[in-house]
Amino acid sequence: MTEEFDYIIVGAGTAGCVLANRLTEDGKYSVLLLEAGGSDRSIWIQMPIGYGRTFFDKRINWMYDTAPVEALGGRQSYWPRGKVVGGSGSINAMVYVRGQPRDFDDWKALG
Repeated sequence: MTEEFDYIIVGAGTAGCVLANRLTEDGKYSVLLLEAGGSDRSIWIQMPIGYGRTFFDKRINWMYDTAPVEALGGRQSYWPRGKVVGGSGSINAMVYVRGQPRDFDDWKALG
């Protein structure tokens, strides 16, 4: 059986997930969302302090190095990049802050 999609999105990082949601929210389009990594349902991703554990975990981090940078004396920089649903936004060590209900109501009113 061959399944067809209106759109194929490669990468389920923040942008890919938002785009897939926008394209499918009215039910008009079908989307195939592909991600090389796995789920972001790891305790080390969900817990803000868990970033230290994800920093060098090849299962959830692409662990990129830059090309040598002349301005840094030819050194490379380490660039952790998320290899999970949610992409780098899932491993960026954001601090968890509970939203205020009025903020959500205001954003909803703004559309």
